[in-house]
Amino acid sequence: MLYRKSTFISCRIFGKKIKGSMLELMNILNINLTDVTDICMDESAVSSDPVIAFLLDEVVVKDWCKRTFKKITAELEVIYNLEAEEMKTRLSLLLKFSVHLAGISNVLEVLESSFKDSLSARLHDLQLLQENILKAKQHMEVIAWCVRHHFLENVRSRYTNLLSWHSVVHERKSAAVKRAWPDIPNQPAESSMLAASLFIEDALANLEIEQNHMQEMGEESELAPLHKDGGLFCRSKLKGLAACYPFENLRAAVDVLFLHGSSDLVLAKQAIFLYYLFDRHWTMPDESWRHIIDDFSATFGITRHSLLESLTFYLLDDNKDDALQEACNLLPEISGPSTHPKIAQVLLDRGSPETALMVLRWSGHDGSQMVSISDAVTAVRVRVECGLLTEAFMHQRMLCTKVRENKFKAGSPQNASNDLKGECRTWENWVEILVTEICCLCIKNNLVDRMIGLPWNSNEEKYLHKCLLDYAFHDPSTTIGSLLFVFYLQRYRYVEACHVHSKLQSEEQEFISHNSLSGEALSRMRSAIHRRAELVVQFIQLLPKVQQEQVKAGILPPEIHKMSGEVEIQERADLPMVQEPKSGSLLVSLPANSSFVSLTNRNIMLNPSALETPPRFGSSIKNPHLELGKYGSSSVLHQRLSSSPERTQQRQVSVKQKCQI
Repeated sequence: MLYRKSTFISCRIFGKKIKGSMLELMNILNINLTDVTDICMDESAVSSDPVIAFLLDEVVVKDWCKRTFKKITAELEVIYNLEAEEMKTRLSLLLKFSVHLAGISNVLEVLESSFKDSLSARLHDLQLLQENILKAKQHMEVIAWCVRHHFLENVRSRYTNLLSWHSVVHERKSAAVKRAWPDIPNQPAESSMLAASLFIEDALANLEIEQNHMQEMGEESELAPLHKDGGLFCRSKLKGLAACYPFENLRAAVDVLFLHGSSDLVLAKQAIFLYYLFDRHWTMPDESWRHIIDDFSATFGITRHSLLESLTFYLLDDNKDDALQEACNLLPEISGPSTHPKIAQVLLDRGSPETALMVLRWSGHDGSQMVSISDAVTAVRVRVECGLLTEAFMHQRMLCTKVRENKFKAGSPQNASNDLKGECRTWENWVEILVTEICCLCIKNNLVDRMIGLPWNSNEEKYLHKCLLDYAFHDPSTTIGSLLFVFYLQRYRYVEACHVHSKLQSEEQEFISHNSLSGEALSRMRSAIHRRAELVVQFIQLLPKVQQEQVKAGILPPEIHKMSGEVEIQERADLPMVQEPKSGSLLVSLPANSSFVSLTNRNIMLNPSALETPPRFGSSIKNPHLELGKYGSSSVLHQRLSSSPERTQQRQVSVKQKCQI
């Protein structure tokens, strides 16, 4: 009597003997008669000894699956190297191979279930084999679609050649780098790089991460023969998948996408393929290419939402204004809880903060759920750029409170939410980053007088104090320091106000003595010093006698010493010259006339330079230009690490990270 291993496997998998005919067994396993016959008629898979048959069954079936898969791969390699017309005559054969691969996959799936909760090497081999089979099947299905459409040879691309396409993509990347808002501190280098990346780069990078994971698991290059261009396979491994875009042709796109990365990411691969098709044809007449998109979506069951999402990602990568407008028209339809958080960031970069705010609200990112620190900063930036300063303040308060609550619930930073891993480890970091972000944006947008009137708590105000005082030290000719003085006056904290005045006065006197100022600038600075001094004399009289003596003697309370020690002053001589970015799409036009703020019924004139970007806090400011004329210096924006020439020059300057957002 001969024992068929497939039957033994099934009995072991389900834990009991399966009664019924072989046909019933095939229905349970969802495999066809050819698969069962091939296994059972293999001489190495049968034995008259039931013991030998029991010991060999799983190994034999796995080896049979491997041999069969290699045989199919070899035949596919021959077909894939044919011309499009010849491949069209083999479509029925491709369909047959697809069914055969599906049957083998089902056999392996059942076989894997017998190793449930096991970490054996046999399970590892089965998983790798299953992964290769699924990717080969997915690749074959897209190849069959391409064959039916002659690999789009009859559909003209809007690009004259591959070189011009490469040039356009490079322009998009350069535009993204120039317009991107600067980094925030305490972020991994990978996260910083994403801020100036294109959507297509991020998507391909995600595929590459999965591909590297599979290679670490020991995956062999069994799918390499399916590449029509062997050099493309090597380049994708050496330079990364992102370097392959734009793909050389439709076949290269299919090979790169569907023979790399995990088979579980097939939906993401289809979305990238749609992105490629949109990029290839977008400006062409609809009647020449829209049917291609519709047929691909219908063939692979792609929903309208996924289709429009891929289109939106392409439009946001395209640096043309009409593409941005079209993306804004599509966003109301596709925005929801699953909306990619980078969409709001790109809209902000491209000068559409109002649309970015609507996307955040449509997607439910209103602070009710935990987000990454990058997304939190984007949300704050969007609200301030829309003029919603109070809402930005409340949003940061809500997020920081939620982070703090999560920390206490977790018991320790090590057990905190996964959303916070790799970023800011403490809720104090969140407070520092978000509060400083608001401060710098308010300095840029001339909102400091409104900002100091908000109800800051003690944890928040120390970073507000540090930000404003650092900027005042950097350019004493502005009135930012005087506004910090007002901040304490409004709260009847006269000792702190006196301390701020003392530090500002010494810095301002030194600045005047070392710089040749115009008569107007000199008069303005001396007037501000004089008016602050008058106020100091008046409010000192309101203090108790003991505190009056301490203030006059220069003796400060311990809490003031602590706050003073937290503020580190950087010498202006150490600050390099600023580089002004060419893009200013996010700039809010600054008033040419001077503004006034109230100093307890006394007015002090604001220097116009106070309304411009504080270069020391470049990572929150879009326009680093500060009109100090010949008597000031400014620092370079702190930029993220990037391989692009534009950003390489900027990142050579080291600005103290604690002072930047």
